[in-house]
Amino acid sequence: MFKRKPRSYSQMLGDFVYPRGGWSRAAQYAAHRMGRLPDQPHRIARGFAAGTFINFTPLFGFHLLGALSLAWVLRGNLLAAVLGTFIGNPVTIPFMAMISMALGRWMLGVEGSMAPAAILGSFTSAGRQLTHNFMAIFDGRVAQWDQLQTFFHAIFLPYLVGSIIPGVISALIAHYLTVRVVEGYQRHRAARLARRAVGQVRKDRGA
Repeated sequence: MFKRKPRSYSQMLGDFVYPRGGWSRAAQYAAHRMGRLPDQPHRIARGFAAGTFINFTPLFGFHLLGALSLAWVLRGNLLAAVLGTFIGNPVTIPFMAMISMALGRWMLGVEGSMAPAAILGSFTSAGRQLTHNFMAIFDGRVAQWDQLQTFFHAIFLPYLVGSIIPGVISALIAHYLTVRVVEGYQRHRAARLARRAVGQVRKDRGA
């Protein structure tokens, strides 16, 4: 009678897009989790910064692996890197994508529509052709590359190049804030444990 009813997929998706407690509570929870990580503040911050940076790249499906790899190279905390990837969600990713792609196209001198429908259509067409080419390995069909080439030059490359600057800036901000948050949390936790220890000693002496 006390079993919790499992959440449906639509509820889990809704919580991912907008947490039930709101983004403020979700941020507080993430800060709490990072503060409790058994590591040095700068290592935790480097890991979280790696996860933050990777959110700006077009490496969808590989963000987690990319964050872990980058955190390992930077000698950052791997769990903090995982937490950093949570910044990228269905609400924030479109804004990150638009900023990165617009900047990348400007840097490379590439023209093209910035309409979300057009960009999504390019991703869909490239994915469909990639699937077609993969199946061609097994059934002998003729591989096609026109949509993939167009996608690479008009979408992926500008997106990747343009993600570097906002990704680095966001990672630096994330590193700075994370160090401050973790240091404050660890000082507060150490002081609380010290007070608890003193209280326990006094209690034992009184007994």
